[in-house]
Amino acid sequence: MNKGILIKYLKNQCSKEEFEAFENWVKKDAHNKESKDWGYEQWRSLELKLREENSEKYSALLHKIHHEINLQNSKNENRKVITVAKFAGWLSRAAAILFLPLLGVVFYLLSNSNFNDAALAELSVDLVEVISPIGSRTVVQLSDGTEVNLNYGSKIKYPKNFTGNAREITLTGEGYFDVAHDPEKPFVVKTEKLNIKAIGTEFNVQAYPDNPIVSTTLVNGKVIIEETTDNKAGLIGTMVPGQHIDYHTETGKFNSSKGSVDKYIAWKNGKMIFDNTSISEVARELSRKYNVDIIVEDGIKDLTYTVTFVDDPLFLILDLMTEITPIKYIRSPRKKLPDGTFSKQEIRIVKR
Repeated sequence: MNKGILIKYLKNQCSKEEFEAFENWVKKDAHNKESKDWGYEQWRSLELKLREENSEKYSALLHKIHHEINLQNSKNENRKVITVAKFAGWLSRAAAILFLPLLGVVFYLLSNSNFNDAALAELSVDLVEVISPIGSRTVVQLSDGTEVNLNYGSKIKYPKNFTGNAREITLTGEGYFDVAHDPEKPFVVKTEKLNIKAIGTEFNVQAYPDNPIVSTTLVNGKVIIEETTDNKAGLIGTMVPGQHIDYHTETGKFNSSKGSVDKYIAWKNGKMIFDNTSISEVARELSRKYNVDIIVEDGIKDLTYTVTFVDDPLFLILDLMTEITPIKYIRSPRKKLPDGTFSKQEIRIVKR
């Protein structure tokens, strides 16, 4: 195998004979030691050249590589050998060793004059959306190494490759972020009214659409909170570890407290910790987790609960609540809708 044929293959300019020669090499010889050694040496020299000539292209390539590796690892976590799928549509699916797609991409970047800033921009806005189903928690590994835990009914949108001066994602719902350290590119979680900006840290953000409060809890490191209005960001303040902030989206006011953060992040481990929490907030949390509509009667909204639940069934939780406070609950049957689906279970909590 030589560079010339590989570049022609990537550009779809091979003759029939060259194409057959390349395919035969992939199927028969790409895995042998000689081919691997050749590929490794070419990769080392080309990677250095690309890094020196265009650092932005190089960064975009690495982000894409990391993302593809993460995807393959998550899909093949129980297999001993990871098969590399078509990398950006340029290489044959038969190329089952990692150096080949990486080497091919670098050849393409160095030889193709059409790979310009516009192509790079197109690469950078390739968005991914991950949704955590109701009743489930989801872990997402981003291309920069950041790990995101999504709570039930939450979603994030993020680019496959982080380019530019910041790593920006959009959150709807609740997420716990263990951010990979990168002082050159702050990590920004965008909600409807707030930006939460970090370098390398651990923090929790809750921003459900049905709740007028956006909450941020800092576990380690430092985050900066910005309020966004009319596409402009205004500084609210800098948080310290152990601090919790509730921002009221309707009024623009916020409350801050400092102390134990366990109750705000316990959901990652299947726990629901209520510490002098109003029955209305308890009902809201249960409604989200179990995909039901819980309605609280006006006369009992001053009740509060201090209790911990660990992945307990909904009706066991409700039964325990009736034992410690003077309430009862009434279940309504689900209704069949015109489209053939059924409405959510409705539960009314009333005074006993």
